[in-house]
Amino acid sequence: MAKEKYCVIMAGGIGTRFWPKSRLTRPKQFLDILGTGKSFIRHTYERFAKMVPAENFLVVTNRRYKALVLEHLPELAPEQVLCEPVGRNTAPCIAYAAYTLRRKNPDAEMIVTPADHFILDEEDFRAIIAQCAEFASEHDALMTVGIKPTRPDTGYGYIQVSDANPVSRVKCFTEKPDLELAQVFLRSGEFLWNSGIFVWTVRAIVAAFEKYLPEHHALFSGLERALGTEAEQNIVEMVFAECRAISIDYGIMEKADNVYVRRGEFGWSDVGTWGSVYQHARKDRYANAAPEKGCYLYDTRSSIVSLPENKIAVISGLKEFIVVDTDDVLMICPRAEEQNIKKFIDEVKYDDGEAHV
Repeated sequence: MAKEKYCVIMAGGIGTRFWPKSRLTRPKQFLDILGTGKSFIRHTYERFAKMVPAENFLVVTNRRYKALVLEHLPELAPEQVLCEPVGRNTAPCIAYAAYTLRRKNPDAEMIVTPADHFILDEEDFRAIIAQCAEFASEHDALMTVGIKPTRPDTGYGYIQVSDANPVSRVKCFTEKPDLELAQVFLRSGEFLWNSGIFVWTVRAIVAAFEKYLPEHHALFSGLERALGTEAEQNIVEMVFAECRAISIDYGIMEKADNVYVRRGEFGWSDVGTWGSVYQHARKDRYANAAPEKGCYLYDTRSSIVSLPENKIAVISGLKEFIVVDTDDVLMICPRAEEQNIKKFIDEVKYDDGEAHV
């Protein structure tokens, strides 16, 4: 008998690489950066809503974004939004959801996904997630989804597989490599991109926390007992103040001996940079990704332009640039220098306060 499925959406990030469009007050997951008419978190919800009922979603986010989550996902009740007082990376985020679900349904299957991914073939993706859930339940496994790499990308983590089967035991995880190592990974055929999407049973991930992150297990077990009581808010504050910031990959997945990966090719991207938006965007005959209305380009090629609604831009003579205009910030930057955006943010914050960040 199939176990009940739950979907946990991780939506606490700020998305600084999409500045100045993405801000502390409205980060990337709540934006329609790809021009589809829907935000990233809305797409994520709809992607999984075909296999998980609305009442079985949890969103873990910073407490400042609770109202935004409910605005974009009106199907959810307020208690389905778990609010972190401070970000502590993915392991505490996932623990918060897992121990919440253990109290609600300890036999459940748990799908964990970031809020801001792009997936082209959603039917194939859902079929793969269903296979992961079945495998995880039958083998008491911690599953992740790996993507067949198409280029030596240094922006992704990598997973080394044990064999060429669709489901393979994981040999090791590697953080974002340099270009030379990424080229070696691509040539070897033994590595997949790490999607950051996980599937397991609640029992399996709680057991992993107890074994590999016992201090987190102790803290979140205490939180679990406080859920639904007057003490809940104070306990949440205490737990996140005390728990160590650590990723689920480093804290559990790299240490556990029951970790498997399901390989997939369904048109995936974490859309982490303006460059990746450019890659997926519709382009004109001069390879420009720009709004169809209000943007007048002359002698401009291979550039990406993002404008506010009802804003008109006239751009001439740019080659391979990023142009992002908002109500209060204009950024013009060569595509090859996109890695400098963090530096731009730091200098703007220093000179102008945090109003524009």
